[in-house]
Amino acid sequence: MPSSLVLAPATPTHFLLPPKDWCSPLSDPFCLNGSVPVTQRWRGKWKCSSSAQERPAKSQQKLARRIPSRKAESDVDPVGFLSKLGISDRAFAQFLRDRHKALKDRRFELYSRFIDLKEASAGYEILGMHRHREHRVDYMEWAPGARYCSLVGDFNEWSPTENSAREGHLGHDDFGYWSIILEDKLRDGQEPDEYYFQEYNYVDDYDKGDNAVNVEELLQRVNDEYWEPGELWSRNSRLEMVAKLYEQMFGPNGPQTEEELGEIPDAETRYNEWKASQNNDSTNKLPSFDIIDNGQDGDIYSVAADPISSENFRAKKPPLPYWIEMRKGRKAWLKKYMPAISHKSRYRVYFNTPEGDLERIPSWATYVLPEAEGKQSYAVHWEPPPEDIYKWSYKRPKVPNSLRIYECHVGISGLEPKVSSFDEFTTKVLPHIKDAGYNAIQLIGILEHRDYSSVGYKVTNFFAVSSRFGTPDDFKKLVDEAHGLGILVFIDIVHSYASADELVGLSLFDGSNDCYFHSGKRGHHKYWGTRMFKYGDVDVLHFLLSNLKWWVTEYQIDGFQFHSLASMLYTHNGFATFSGAMEEYCNQYVDKDALIYLILANEMLHELHPDIITIAEDVTFYPGLCESTTQGGLGFDYWVNLSIPEMWLWHLENVPDQEWSMSKIVEVLVNKQKSNFNMLSYAENHNQSISGGRSFADILLNKEKENNDGLDDILFRGSSLLKMIKLITFTTCGRAYLNFMGNEFAHPNRVEFPMASNNFSFAFANRRWDLLMDKGVHNNLFNFDKDMMSLDKNESMLSRGPPSVHHCNDSSMVISYIRGAFLFIFNFHPEKSYEMYRVGVDEAGEYQIILNSDDIRYGGHGELKSDQCVLRTSAKRADGYRNSLRLALPRRSAQVYKLVRILRI
Repeated sequence: MPSSLVLAPATPTHFLLPPKDWCSPLSDPFCLNGSVPVTQRWRGKWKCSSSAQERPAKSQQKLARRIPSRKAESDVDPVGFLSKLGISDRAFAQFLRDRHKALKDRRFELYSRFIDLKEASAGYEILGMHRHREHRVDYMEWAPGARYCSLVGDFNEWSPTENSAREGHLGHDDFGYWSIILEDKLRDGQEPDEYYFQEYNYVDDYDKGDNAVNVEELLQRVNDEYWEPGELWSRNSRLEMVAKLYEQMFGPNGPQTEEELGEIPDAETRYNEWKASQNNDSTNKLPSFDIIDNGQDGDIYSVAADPISSENFRAKKPPLPYWIEMRKGRKAWLKKYMPAISHKSRYRVYFNTPEGDLERIPSWATYVLPEAEGKQSYAVHWEPPPEDIYKWSYKRPKVPNSLRIYECHVGISGLEPKVSSFDEFTTKVLPHIKDAGYNAIQLIGILEHRDYSSVGYKVTNFFAVSSRFGTPDDFKKLVDEAHGLGILVFIDIVHSYASADELVGLSLFDGSNDCYFHSGKRGHHKYWGTRMFKYGDVDVLHFLLSNLKWWVTEYQIDGFQFHSLASMLYTHNGFATFSGAMEEYCNQYVDKDALIYLILANEMLHELHPDIITIAEDVTFYPGLCESTTQGGLGFDYWVNLSIPEMWLWHLENVPDQEWSMSKIVEVLVNKQKSNFNMLSYAENHNQSISGGRSFADILLNKEKENNDGLDDILFRGSSLLKMIKLITFTTCGRAYLNFMGNEFAHPNRVEFPMASNNFSFAFANRRWDLLMDKGVHNNLFNFDKDMMSLDKNESMLSRGPPSVHHCNDSSMVISYIRGAFLFIFNFHPEKSYEMYRVGVDEAGEYQIILNSDDIRYGGHGELKSDQCVLRTSAKRADGYRNSLRLALPRRSAQVYKLVRILRI
């Protein structure tokens, strides 16, 4: 045996040699001389090695656990979706392979800083301002370009030196993260806590602990009640053992000469003498150790633990009840301390940079008042008392098989010409949405933005709800009440760009031009004046991923629509002519880092929250939007078909009614080259009326102002086309349909937010809910939209697979298709009605009308008779089917037939 034998820390009282397949519960057996043990577990067995090269480094072990296994990696095919979609482009396939390699490198880089995607998206747990359990508030901010960081606000009379980060690594790290501690202040006459680990219970059972328990008595109870004889080895100081050894060797009673010191025996002899001096004490509860000596080199490092004593020691539960009892409650804290920063206190972050002194709104602030009443903007510390914290009343609704989404903006949701609030939306608009038959809402403009006229798309503060509409708790109530009505809540998330505002937003946040955004021209949107994120930076990814998870965990959000992906996917921001060639999706203008961020975002959201919904709004229809990330896709659940509203707008404004092309309409509605199953369709885009345009109702129904002659014909034409456009769009979409607020009853006015060009008027920044009170065209159209939603609510229309268009006639202007057990037929002709129009059907049987746009209660003429509501098929072939129906088709009308009885021939 070598002379450097290590002593075991305890005597084995009932020592058992470990079996071959047994692993020690101690991962790091300790040695008294401080040497590093090399005993490790390999495949469930002990393996002893004296070579450091035979064991992997700890950092490599950790990274190996984070990287997917070989089996998982073998399931990944970076070009898997190409064969599914019938794409055979070598350049694009090579681009996907290169992107996958870059994705693996980005993951490795991300996991080198964070454990996994869960940790990489949990930045809000430590960054920003948080109450610590040890009577203090911790603040952390990322500003790599700053040289000095402090907090200024009401709580310190806006002093830039009162509360600053400490120097060196205690104040900031190498990545540019600054840490500031705000200590709560002792009240007059109070003494500091005796124990540094004293904690206060602020939220959960916040009054528990206010029973004036004496700490000394509690610690004595721990010794008497919890520890058994032999388990407790108390010491007064961490250096107590070192001091005794020093005194033994160099004290007055120690050896004074080498002769008195004598010959020092070798380590093995010392160990055997020590072991022989120990008594087998059955009351000793500490784990027992011994050295397995097989006569091999390195056996002195083979320290094994007795499995029985180790298991007994580990089975003992920690003294958590005593620790909980030691914690003091909120009442004791308030009696002893004054909060370092109180609820609703105003504050900003102060930086000293090479460019000078700066004051900024913290990037992780959760409540911001941007430039209120001409004053400078500031963040608000939101820490309500525990009794006032919002308590959720309802659970998240179950995700339905199909989505009927009601898109809305809280600020313009009221009847009055003003900015509406969360509370008004909750009490007035949510019941209307439920009554209209929608099962989800999509909110735009929720994230804090300084410019109200930007509709909320120029975001300044990504973790804060817009203070124009109310407080964070007001928004929580809105989400909670929506969930109580069975309505999912989505928000329009804008991660494709950010506001260029320097005082409130992230632009030049720490004085540098490349903190969150690209520098130079690439860091600015070519047309909108916004800033473009630097998606290849790990800290920017940390910020954006944490922002997504924040809205899901803090506000119980059920999904996101990723706004304007074209702005982030291409360096030309999507402002280029697209011909549909695959080369346009993999050339030098494609931002590979942005694609990788979207993949990571979808993987994180769907891994941590399996029921989350993600929607891609991309005007360029990037290939693989809704394909699995393991097959080379981006991982979204739905993609928005933006061509549909543009197609309808072009027909209404530029094409006479009698020249509408049915084949072109069908080609846009049912795109065979893309996945219709994941397609989200809507008839009218809110941008058409917001961006200086006119709504469909404004185009079709407001012609009465120009000419009062033939008013009934104008209203009939307008309402008929609106019903047909919505019905054919709704029944040909995938599993999701979207309607903008007010379009369900043909809101007559455009949307115009207050701005300098209209003298900041709110005249068109509202919704005319009063139109539903009159029995007129708007009420009729609302009834039709409500019954149209019932087709999916009662018949699961959108979950029945894609439509099969079997009849499309440009001369007769008739379109017919089948979806499940339903037959849809549309007559767009402005003049001709057909008495016996033949269309083919697959199943022979009886078909009954369940929805007729020409019904009188929808504002139609009611031309169909009662005997025409139930029809039986004939055996005459038509449209490639063995059976057919002869139908009456009034002009500008649509009917939905349901197969109610099958005839067997």
